[in-house]
Amino acid sequence: MRGFVSFVGSGPGDPELLTLKAVARLKQADAVLFDDLSSGPVLGHARQGAELVAVGKRAGRPSPKQDHVSRLLVEYALGGARVVRLKSGDPGVFGRLEEEITACRAAGIGFEVIPGVTSASAAAAAAGIPLTRRLNARRVQFVTGHDVHGSLPEGLHMAALADAQAMTVVFMPKRTFPELAQSLMAAGLPADTPALLAENVSHPDQSLTRSTVGQLAVALMDAPGQGGPALILYGPLSDGDGA
Repeated sequence: MRGFVSFVGSGPGDPELLTLKAVARLKQADAVLFDDLSSGPVLGHARQGAELVAVGKRAGRPSPKQDHVSRLLVEYALGGARVVRLKSGDPGVFGRLEEEITACRAAGIGFEVIPGVTSASAAAAAAGIPLTRRLNARRVQFVTGHDVHGSLPEGLHMAALADAQAMTVVFMPKRTFPELAQSLMAAGLPADTPALLAENVSHPDQSLTRSTVGQLAVALMDAPGQGGPALILYGPLSDGDGA
């Protein structure tokens, strides 16, 4: 008898940012396969007796391969388990959701996707800024800061990313932002464009550093791997009134 897989967004880590549907699925699950950033207090909502399996991937650390994670999902579900695949943030934002959905479909396993609060939204909320502004930030764009090898992805649309009137969020940026910033400035983005480095968003040790694209690139060149999980926002972060 086949089970069922719920791909659940855990948000940035604060359990109070979980949706009601996410909590309900955790309380029903026989097995929870969770990312590193979805561990801790969030797992306190899991059903007592549920099997908790860490499958998170972190840069620079030994991590399960994606095909292994997909295979585990299928094996648990084929055994009749109600499986929660707990992903940090929102499952559909740089969460490799498609590969796991493809594995479920190939095995004939039913699934659902339950969205979560993205770290981008949580970082903007923590900083007290909007992701859009009616007059000067009508577009938001998300981009990943590294490819599967940890390098800056090739083929980035620099003209779009260098648009100072767009709010840009760079996920997993710390190692490659100095290189990205040089390309952005070469494409016309002013070095003094406001930037925000948000680390450990929604956790007790959250850190928000307001800077500029140029200054942040220099700072991360000196300490690219320090601190916790992060993202960088740049663009119209302020309208001139200190917001």
